[in-house]
Amino acid sequence: MRFYDIIKKKRDGFELTKEEIEFFAFGAADGSIPDYQLTAMLMAIFFKGMSKRETADLTLAMANSGDTVDLSPLGGITADKHSTGGVGDKTTLIVAPIVASCGVKVAKMSGRGLGHTGGTVDKLESIPGYKTTLTREEFFGVVEKSSMSVIGQSGNLAPADKKLYALRDVTATVDSIPLIASSIMSKKIAAGAACIVLDIKVGSGAFMKTPELAQSLAREMIDIGTAVGRKTAAVISNMDVPLGINVGNSLEVIEAVETLRGNGPEDLKELCICLAANMLVLSGKGSEEECTALARAALESGRAFETLKACVEAQGGDASYLDNIDKFPKAKYSFDIVAESDGYITKMDSERIGIAACMLGAGRKTANDTIDFAAGLKILKKTGGKVCKGDILATLYANDEALFASAAEEYTAAVTLGNSRPKVLPIIISTVR
Repeated sequence: MRFYDIIKKKRDGFELTKEEIEFFAFGAADGSIPDYQLTAMLMAIFFKGMSKRETADLTLAMANSGDTVDLSPLGGITADKHSTGGVGDKTTLIVAPIVASCGVKVAKMSGRGLGHTGGTVDKLESIPGYKTTLTREEFFGVVEKSSMSVIGQSGNLAPADKKLYALRDVTATVDSIPLIASSIMSKKIAAGAACIVLDIKVGSGAFMKTPELAQSLAREMIDIGTAVGRKTAAVISNMDVPLGINVGNSLEVIEAVETLRGNGPEDLKELCICLAANMLVLSGKGSEEECTALARAALESGRAFETLKACVEAQGGDASYLDNIDKFPKAKYSFDIVAESDGYITKMDSERIGIAACMLGAGRKTANDTIDFAAGLKILKKTGGKVCKGDILATLYANDEALFASAAEEYTAAVTLGNSRPKVLPIIISTVR
């Protein structure tokens, strides 16, 4: 089999066989196909697309190109969630303990932040002692003890996707729904959960900029999950506005803890209950109404908070930080951004707000950058809110005062004021099953 012929076949608009797709994926993983040919294939897929069968075959081939996790020894039902990335998205820290406290095991691998989006692993590492790298035996032991565990992704999980994503990122072939869908689902399938809920962000801080594109991606990923025997659903949620109030690693852990203790912002609480309910529905715990009630009860009773504490303790973390959030280190300096006129916030560019947080030290420009866990920002006024001249729109936090000027400029440019109250999208736009 010559890869030249496979490229030509896709370039001319024909469907590839399962064997040809596996040749492509395994060749990407083991380096036997050179980058220039891989790039040619990605461009051919970008322009000619893939059928649902081809997309499912590519997903499975990438999932099987490296390590896979067998969760069956845990017994019972296992569920996972995936977010397509956003600003202030700390949902895993709330959703996983809700679901785990309702009798469904959550054995989850999460990623680090890069660019304007934060990473769950970075947030958890802001808890002193929390270990995000565990052996298989340790990982399973934590799940057995606390019904949940969240660790970093294996270095050899879906290596074909790792290679192809790096090439897509520099060859203008990211914007392909079959490639996006197979990339996400290959990692979720390799991670082993039987039930998968996808939180697909849409808006200024998300990769999908319109609800129509988000709907297409949701349907594609659900079809893939169904084709390979995984129960899959998607929630399309609003990322035109950052989620919650806090952006930054320890700041987001603090907000997640406050939510689990009954105090969090309403948009964050609403989305987390919706995601948890969908995971419980797929896990056979009841109807949507029944599972929503289960999730809400787990949150409001404090059971979910206790589950998170048990997980943190089992992974070496100091759970006293969750009982007393004042123990988290604070940034040395703060800076208030104030409104220069009266009006309403008519628009927020979530991506630029995420970039502002990164400028303060909360994120990375490259994978090797060091994160300042205490850095970040609090959003005090959001889209639709009325403001008066001199009102504080946001407070920035950093351990270096010199970082405030550029971050404040970025944040100010991300917020638009107008004379009339705008229409604000709900946090949950739709659910796809």
